[in-house]
Order: sequence, then structure tokens, then C-alpha cells
Amino acid sequence: MIKLPVWFKQEIPGEAVLERMGMLCRSNTRTVCREAKCPNITSCFGEKRLTFMILGDTCTRNCRFCAVDKSDKVKGLSFDPNEPERIAAVVRELKMDYVVITSVTRDDLEDGGAGMFARAVELIHGIDTDIKIELLIPDLQGKISSLKCILGARPDVVGHNIETVSRLYQELRPEASYELSLEILSQIKKISPSVITKSSIMLGLGEREEEVIDTMRDLRRYQCDILTLGQYLAPSAGHYPVKEFIDVEQFKKLERIAVALGFKAVLSGPLVRSSYRSEEAYREALYA
Repeated sequence: MIKLPVWFKQEIPGEAVLERMGMLCRSNTRTVCREAKCPNITSCFGEKRLTFMILGDTCTRNCRFCAVDKSDKVKGLSFDPNEPERIAAVVRELKMDYVVITSVTRDDLEDGGAGMFARAVELIHGIDTDIKIELLIPDLQGKISSLKCILGARPDVVGHNIETVSRLYQELRPEASYELSLEILSQIKKISPSVITKSSIMLGLGEREEEVIDTMRDLRRYQCDILTLGQYLAPSAGHYPVKEFIDVEQFKKLERIAVALGFKAVLSGPLVRSSYRSEEAYREALYA
């Protein structure tokens, strides 16, 4: 077993965190924080920073790094159409003012789940139009109609993760496309120029530094505003193995390079994940 560096040490969940976990279980509301085994769950839940997950708990893609359940079915998977209502209820109960929503990838659905994203945004804005909403979306198989449906609900931030460098896509994301992910980010800006866009790169998968920099350049070429860089952790022995633990100084170096490339906000560190400190990154990008 690989021993984790000391900076991955986390606090044991306290009473408030356990209560919020219990509330989510009772309301049958999923978070990617739990489904994907995020190492920041204790600190984030303690501060009411939740990333909701819609469209069920099973993904139709087979990315080798992800802890979310997978299925090779193209038909027959279900989801609960009342998920947006349950999320809105939790947002209201916790008095959240910044909400992050993501999903599994549902290639079996005609719109890729776009209507569910839009419905969730509309319900949350129905609570208070001042609540800021960030969406982390799949590639929607490149369907512009699905993207327009989501953007029509007027989220504040729309993210789509590039995840890794182009060379590793076939090995890590065989059913995804590096070029399509870039195109989705480009189309978001074309359809809604004022929306803040966001993407994320995992490190420690065997990528080279120059490849990471090239990927950052690609993201900036398509006007991506916010970038997060974090350390990959294998969810189990059956997942893609960690090739390297990136030290803190290297994360700082890549952050400086990303800022110089023109990203409006950059979060870079071993524990950083796609939605880590999302509100702070949004505020920084908004006023950049």
C-alpha cells in the first residue's frame, strides 16, 4: 500500500458534519463529495460547501480514475426526476448562497440530462435570485441544443473538466475526447459570453510538466476563466494507479504559470478538487 504524504491528513468528521451527512441520506440527495470519495469532505461539509450530484449514481462512461459506479448499458438506467426538488429543499434548509451541481455522464439520455440541470437552477433561483450557481457538466456528446438548454437557465459558472493531458486520454478516458472537451468550453463562451467557465486537471497520472502547460494553454485559447489543479488519488486498487505524488512546490510553480497564461483564478494544490473553494474562485474571477 502506498503511504500518502502528510498533507493528506484530514480531521475526523464532527457533529455538524455528521448531521449534514445524515440529512442528505434522509432526503435521498447525493453529493459527488461522497460518491467520488473526496478527501475534503470534512472541511467542506463543515462550511456548508456541498457539490450535489444529479442524474442518478451510475455513469455510462468508463473513466479509469473515477470512483462513481459505472455501467455499460446504453438503455435501461433510471434516475429520479424529483432530484432538483430535493436539492432545492436542502439549499433552502441550509441557507446556502453558493451552490455547485454536477452529474454522472448519461449518454443514454437524449439531452444528456441538460433538462435536469436547467430545472435545478430554476428551482434554486426560485428560492432567491441572489444565490450563485455553479454547474460542472459532462460533454453532452457535443449537442449544442443541450448546452443551450443549460445556459438558458442562467447559471453563474459552467465548468467542464479536461481532467488530464491529451496523450493519456485513450488510456484513462477511452470514451471521451480531449478535443470535444475543449470545444464544449468554447461553445459555452460563444453562447453565453458573460458566463464564467472553469476546468480542472488532475496530476500524478504520468503526465509530463510540459504536457500540463500545453493543456493549460489549450484551455486559455478557448477562454477558460478558472483552473483547478489537484493530486489524483486512486479510489481503489482496481482503479488507475497513482504514478507520482506531486509536491507542494510544483503545484505552486504551475499556479504561477497558469496565472501568467491569463486565467482569472487558479487553485492549485494536492487537496484541490474541481469544486474546492468554488465561491472564492468565482469571486476572484468575477472581479479580475
